[in-house]
Amino acid sequence: MEAQSEESRRNRDVTINIRAYQRERDLIDRAAESLGKSRSDFMLETACREAEAVLLDRRLFVLDEEKYQQFLELLDAPPTVNENLRKLMNYKAPWE
Repeated sequence: MEAQSEESRRNRDVTINIRAYQRERDLIDRAAESLGKSRSDFMLETACREAEAVLLDRRLFVLDEEKYQQFLELLDAPPTVNENLRKLMNYKAPWE
């Protein structure tokens, strides 16, 4: 993962600005320092980890009976031959 962090540091091309209270910044700085990271690296890694968790937890959705049956049929149907699906299934997730 360290090599990936080094690579992402070299390729960063946007800026994210946030305002914080002094006590929040001091807390973040202490945590980052305890891990041997810069404030920016610590904040970005922590924010990305939390963002992934939020998106992965989005697993509840509500359907009426008709839509639910359609959903089940689609899940049970074999996938069609699809180059994009093949690429997706062979793609390593960023968090792995």
